[in-house]
Amino acid sequence: MLQNKFKPNSKSFKNTFCVFNEVEVQIVENLIPNYKSEAGSHYFYTETGMYRLSNHWGRLANSKWRLIALEPESASKTKLGFAKWDDFYPDNDFENLYYLEADFNKQTIMYQHKNNPKYDKNEVLRNSVETAKRIKQARNILTLTNWAKHFSNENIDELRKKIVNELIFANTSLEEIKRNLS
Repeated sequence: MLQNKFKPNSKSFKNTFCVFNEVEVQIVENLIPNYKSEAGSHYFYTETGMYRLSNHWGRLANSKWRLIALEPESASKTKLGFAKWDDFYPDNDFENLYYLEADFNKQTIMYQHKNNPKYDKNEVLRNSVETAKRIKQARNILTLTNWAKHFSNENIDELRKKIVNELIFANTSLEEIKRNLS
């Protein structure tokens, strides 16, 4: 029954967003995959969700499937991820479906789907193109320093936080954010 309802090559997974969590590969060691893709990924279906064994994550054809790696991250490029069936959300390029989420300790920024139960409706929702643009801007702010030479503020980490939070919680352009802080 699950095999008929959930097949990665069927329309049920086209245009979806999903975040998988990495789990130990041994979980599927003795299982036969329900589906093997042309790209070499293996899919294992359960009552609660799907395991995907793959060496590539991110944008997949018409879908965005991300993997949150175990810590510490393993050396192997092939990872096993698990996602519950309820974690697959609709995706398209024109609706405002995505919001940004920053981890200032790790200096990272990721996008999340508005159907994520953690979404508190405070972050601005954007479409795929606008989200990608904001991610690039935020990553530059978090990882580079050349942009900060025009600011008299000595605490670059606080300045980063202010700018990235504005990129997440407001529709203000990056240029305007910088202008307001200088």
